Parts: sequence; C-alpha cells; structure tokens
Amino acid sequence: MGKLQEAKQKMEDVKGKLDQIIVVGEAQGIKVSLTANKVVTNIDIPQMILDDGDKDQVEDLLILALNKGLENAENVAQSEGASLMKGILPNIPGF
Repeated sequence: MGKLQEAKQKMEDVKGKLDQIIVVGEAQGIKVSLTANKVVTNIDIPQMILDDGDKDQVEDLLILALNKGLENAENVAQSEGASLMKGILPNIPGF
C-alpha cells in the first residue's frame, strides 16, 4: 500500500504544480492564457481586432487561440505526468 499512497501523493503534487504553470495559445494577436490544468486565466484581444468589427473573425481567432492553448496545456500535463510515472513505475516500458 505504500507505493499506492506515494503515487497518489505525487499525483496531487503534480496537479498542484500544473495549476501554477501558465501556457498561452495565440492566433493573430489574440492570446488565451490558461493553466496546465486547462483553466482559462486570461483572454487578450487587441483593440485593433475589435475595431475591425468582424465578429466571425474574432470568434474564429479566439477558437484557434484557445485550441492552441489547450494543446500546449496537454503537452505540459503529459510531460509532467510522464516524469511522475517514471519515478513510481521505473520498470514499465513507455514510462
């Protein structure tokens, strides 16, 4: 049971660490910031883009930026999870 408890604690530690890591997705000036746990913390839309008044363009760029940010967050979370598993399960191939 010691290994299981240790793994559970390390997973909680990684989750806490992911809450502190901020990643950004960007599309033509629109920036979406989110934690590595995929919680959006900020959206920045330059005034110039808003002044153009093209609602569809703003929405499309926002979706692109958000998806890039989510992809970056997933990459960080996988990397952190892999390093966690390497310490706990050193004899399993692929970790």
